[in-house]
Amino acid sequence: MRVAIVGFPYSGKTTLFRAISGVSQDHLKPVEENLATVKVPDPRLEWLEKLFKPRKRTEASIDFVDLPGSAEGDRVQAGLAKHLPTLRQSNALVVTVRAFPSEAVPMHGDRIDPERDLAELREEMLLADLLICDSRIEKLEKAITKPTKDRDQQKHELDLLQKCRDALEHERPVREVVQPGEQERMLRSFGFLTQKPIIVAINIGEEQIRDEVPFRDPDAAATIAVCAELEAEIIRMDREDRPMFMEEYGILSLARERIIRACFDALGLIVFFTGGGENEVRAWPIPKGATAAEAAGKIHSDLQRGFIRAETVAFDDLYAAGSMREAKAAGKVRLEPKNYVVQDGDLMTIKFNV
Repeated sequence: MRVAIVGFPYSGKTTLFRAISGVSQDHLKPVEENLATVKVPDPRLEWLEKLFKPRKRTEASIDFVDLPGSAEGDRVQAGLAKHLPTLRQSNALVVTVRAFPSEAVPMHGDRIDPERDLAELREEMLLADLLICDSRIEKLEKAITKPTKDRDQQKHELDLLQKCRDALEHERPVREVVQPGEQERMLRSFGFLTQKPIIVAINIGEEQIRDEVPFRDPDAAATIAVCAELEAEIIRMDREDRPMFMEEYGILSLARERIIRACFDALGLIVFFTGGGENEVRAWPIPKGATAAEAAGKIHSDLQRGFIRAETVAFDDLYAAGSMREAKAAGKVRLEPKNYVVQDGDLMTIKFNV
């Protein structure tokens, strides 16, 4: 899973990247894309580690990429066009807009207006998608004039893209007109920006932390207020020192955790666990609604191919019981078939035969 952080120059998106990743300023490349793999904090996995005492604990992870904006002094665009390949390969976008006042940091467009900045960023995304749409439609219109075996499929794709173009021309995102399932799969290779879920990060100042969120965007998967500069400092502290500073500034939870949770929710992901032996406890992200056999395939294709059943216990039931032995005694450990729909927090042991 990859999430791209975008925004205008001086919005603080690179600072937000540091607040999420914990990477120091000294290790950043100022004019290149910066990538960091961030482990997903999960207290349930930490509890399972204490219970089973394995040699290794492996968290789920998200790749966050920070995209440099336009050259300094370019107050027109965020520079998304320069990074379209990376953006199109990303699963979600964190759009950073500035709400913090600072005489030391220049302003985009000589103003501080996060709602207007967000509207302009959306215009860039709409335009980028429209250009891709127009290019493909032009090729398909020529292709369907020839009698080929793919003609019916090309007509179907053309109809869908024309529907998308009409939406984009009326300033509506692609995700509003594309149905999940076949249509979504048909357009997946295009990587339309307006088809991806968006998390809006409003970068505020220290004096704004205790205030209400400046605004909430109804089209975003989540709107999160964050003092990126302060949280970039906190995330590099020892874990035991963080609560004191957070309480002092009125930070109830780190934006890092809220953004990660928002990404999981926006992408429809849940987590199941494996472990119970001496080697490893591990968290595995899968789409909500995935079956036990599909979850097994996430671990290894052989497990899905030879799936027999999954020994399963809900985390809450295991936590309440205190041990696997007690959970089994209470009848909380189940043997589930391949079509069982995995629930968030399930601990599973896959039985298979290849």
